[in-house]
Amino acid sequence: MCCCRIQDVGKPKAVVAAERVNARVPGAIVTPHFGRIEDMSLDFYQQFTVIILGLDSLEARRYMNSIACSLLEFDEEGNPDMSTIKPLVDGGTEGFKGHARVILPGVTPCFECTLWLFPPQTKFPLCTLAETPRTAAHCIEYAHLILWSQQRSNEEFDTDNDEHMQWVYNNAVTRAKQYGIEGVTYQLTQGVVKNIIPAIASTNAIISAVCVLEALKIITMCSAGLNNYMMYTGSQGIYTHTVAYERDLQCPVCSAGVELMAPAESTLQQVIDLMLQHPVLGNMLAHPSVSYGTKQLYARGIYEADTKPNLSRPVAELLNGEANTLLTVNDKKLNVPLRVRLRLK
Repeated sequence: MCCCRIQDVGKPKAVVAAERVNARVPGAIVTPHFGRIEDMSLDFYQQFTVIILGLDSLEARRYMNSIACSLLEFDEEGNPDMSTIKPLVDGGTEGFKGHARVILPGVTPCFECTLWLFPPQTKFPLCTLAETPRTAAHCIEYAHLILWSQQRSNEEFDTDNDEHMQWVYNNAVTRAKQYGIEGVTYQLTQGVVKNIIPAIASTNAIISAVCVLEALKIITMCSAGLNNYMMYTGSQGIYTHTVAYERDLQCPVCSAGVELMAPAESTLQQVIDLMLQHPVLGNMLAHPSVSYGTKQLYARGIYEADTKPNLSRPVAELLNGEANTLLTVNDKKLNVPLRVRLRLK
């Protein structure tokens, strides 16, 4: 079903899609929410049985992945409480290619476990853009990355601002003429700046159908679900295959906690330093706050004055003599708190 009509141009997609489904499907009640996913509370996501993702960036997927995994609870042995699992069904397309996957936090691999599946975005060397442009994309990125910072440095570029996009397009055309390069169009400018790949209706239909089917399986238990990743290619015929990827048992997002070893006599400050030096935690933290259950061991902000004396105290003393325990770590770099399993030896 095609949702959009001429009169819908400029309206939020969520609102238009909800109107079409409610009008087409008797008894359906679809409630649209137009806004940023980061603005919704944990309680908002907690209310759903299944969360189906149709997002357009890795960053958005990682955010929703962290939300679902933060709702997961574990027992003392590190086993997931199955009643707290919030299933994710994700679909994505890129031209004639697409994928669908089912994520059961704590059971199947999450996005963080399989980040290597996502190819790095194409980036052009700045020296090429500035000195030897050879393609239309080079001219567009020159206007976007270099010329904008030179001529409009006091403004933040907004990819959804028509005037900003038109400015980049006009300057890219000028740049292309200087070097005898053809092919700069407004549509290409949008694609390069926003990293947009044209959508293919048939690919979208196939992947969305798979996602809906997997959600139906989860809700009704009518059939075995996807285990756990499906890839589709339609550029030369039709080809699909499924792969059962494995969880990373030390995943900082979906595991029972990232293990951190520390000497038994360590102070809280030394434990925090070990977190910042850890090969996984160090990439996720900048200025961590640490708690143990409901007890704040060290917190930044308004509680810093009260908890700062704990930094010089032995962490074993703060943990009531526990040698193996679960800490909760928060940081401005994190979307949700992080679980760390501290082992004193």
